[in-house]
Amino acid sequence: MTGKALAVVLLAVLGIGTAAAAPEHPGSSSRLDQVRRRGEVKVCSTGDYRPFTYRDPATGAWSGIDLDLAGDFAKKLGVRLTIVPTTWKTVADDVGRRCDLAMGGVSITLDRAKTGFFSAPYVRDGKTPVTRCENAEKFQTLSQIDRPGVRAIVNPGGTNEQFADANLHRATIVRHPDNNTIFAEVIAGRAELMITDATETKWQAKQHPELCAVHPDQPFTFAEKAYLLPRGDVVFQQWVDQWLHLALNDGTYAAFAKPWLG
Repeated sequence: MTGKALAVVLLAVLGIGTAAAAPEHPGSSSRLDQVRRRGEVKVCSTGDYRPFTYRDPATGAWSGIDLDLAGDFAKKLGVRLTIVPTTWKTVADDVGRRCDLAMGGVSITLDRAKTGFFSAPYVRDGKTPVTRCENAEKFQTLSQIDRPGVRAIVNPGGTNEQFADANLHRATIVRHPDNNTIFAEVIAGRAELMITDATETKWQAKQHPELCAVHPDQPFTFAEKAYLLPRGDVVFQQWVDQWLHLALNDGTYAAFAKPWLG
């Protein structure tokens, strides 16, 4: 073996000066790279949680704060946006399988964190009641709500149902499958109240003068909204976090939220 050949062998053993020492495309297995190669980002959303996400049942058109943000997300990545309908019961399973991430008022929970990553939070929230205004003083506390004869309506499959099941033992829990029409049930008197996220109670009270959000600035619980991502993909998570950080501080989020929240 010549001296030159021996030097090459030693360098290879030490991992010095060889192209094989580092991958040609770092992070190429990330969903971030897959989305860019595909030219499309698939975003799961339930379409039933205004002001974050709404799908018009008559036209199929999507709207909401997070739908506008999803459009900005796709634009910044330079890809087209496809919205994939999901449900609160299946959203955690759909992320990484049917879509690249979920957007639309998704609450951070430890159960969801078992199967997925979360982005940085962008909204602080918590569970609080919404009821007809004449009943607002009657339902200030959980003890006032959890009484025989009180009907608390809830949409199945998400954190609202989990909260009701954990905290209401004497009140009647009415499970209503359509979150888009659930507040009409309260207005019509077929339920006394709904306990949901404070942001949603404020939005619904803004749309329906018959309804009042009960202490939305002091909810029963602490919660945060974030975007749900596939577990294990730190590269994708980091890009989402950087995009979100900029959107929260350069006026992008505020501009999208203002028409909904004022």
